[in-house]
Amino acid sequence: MAEGIHSMDIDGADLTNSFSANLDKGKTVILAGNPSHGGKASLWVEKYRPQSLDDVAAHRDIVDTIDKLTTENRLPHLLLYGPPGTGKTSTILAVARKLYGPQYHNMILELNASDDRGIDVVRQQIQDFASTQSLSFGFSSLPFVLFPLVYVNVKPSVKLVLLDEADAMTKDAQFALRRVIEKYTKSTRFALICNHVNKIIPALQSRCTRFRFAPLDAVHVSERLKHVINAERLDVQDSGLSALVRLSNGDMRKALNILQSTHMASQQITEEAVYLCTGNPLPKDIEQISYWLLNEQYSDSFKRINDMKTRKGLALIDIVREVTMFVFKIKMPPAVRVQLVNDLADIEYRLSFGCNDKLQLGSVVASFTRARSALVAAAA
Repeated sequence: MAEGIHSMDIDGADLTNSFSANLDKGKTVILAGNPSHGGKASLWVEKYRPQSLDDVAAHRDIVDTIDKLTTENRLPHLLLYGPPGTGKTSTILAVARKLYGPQYHNMILELNASDDRGIDVVRQQIQDFASTQSLSFGFSSLPFVLFPLVYVNVKPSVKLVLLDEADAMTKDAQFALRRVIEKYTKSTRFALICNHVNKIIPALQSRCTRFRFAPLDAVHVSERLKHVINAERLDVQDSGLSALVRLSNGDMRKALNILQSTHMASQQITEEAVYLCTGNPLPKDIEQISYWLLNEQYSDSFKRINDMKTRKGLALIDIVREVTMFVFKIKMPPAVRVQLVNDLADIEYRLSFGCNDKLQLGSVVASFTRARSALVAAAA
């Protein structure tokens, strides 16, 4: 029989006793994280997912606050937002494991971006799950005069609805969810996870306690990667680890995926192996491209960059992003830098909509040609 779960008297209201409904819809929550689970083919993102709040890599102020609210049975509705791979879902799943223990899969309804979450789902599936009260049981065998009985201590327990990628929900579904949250707040807690909080209607934001998960610091990403490297006994050079941290941009999920894919392609993980596996241009290639842009004539620069792009299979949008970061490192008048960055931003925007690569490469070279003319004029 399952372990007893302490009730969460958040609102202090009387809760009707009924068994929890195990719905067919919605994804089953899988809390991986133990390195012993899964074989070699398992995803390291799931294999090393934190199982407890103490294992979450960063954002200790947020995690400690949620941990305190959970311990004191005062957990509110939550809205966790921020870039992907920063620990939002892992934190909620760790909270669920702490609240419910082995029964967490019966106490959670998880819906993510792959599920239909229109207004019908809110009105039916979520409302059905929230309206049925789950119970926790405590058993004690006591002697009775006629025959032994098992006395059952039944406690109502607050359930959890996890809505991942909540910013993909329609406006109508969000307005319907607002009413469901109000109606079933005594028996259910809602955790909304999204990347863009501005896509969540104000009515939902006001009903939740908001926590922003910022991109992870390089130190936290490096520490977690070292833990995985030691557990998997990988051969990783310092330059390879630095490349992993640099390319992840604070996204722990991306860092682990790059590490695993690079390991599958190469036994020794070096900087070159990491960049080759991801298709990103090497730093030395970006320096060479920037040199051509700042010193060569228009036609020569265009031809050399196009040849390198074709020979190494580089994407122009990746080149533009890396060159933009390089522009911030070199010395130039502020007005020239502003105009150049603005031009590169427009080119990246057009590339994201599938514009012709050669035309946009010509725009890149033209932008640097104008910047060079402005630099010469400023020096004169």
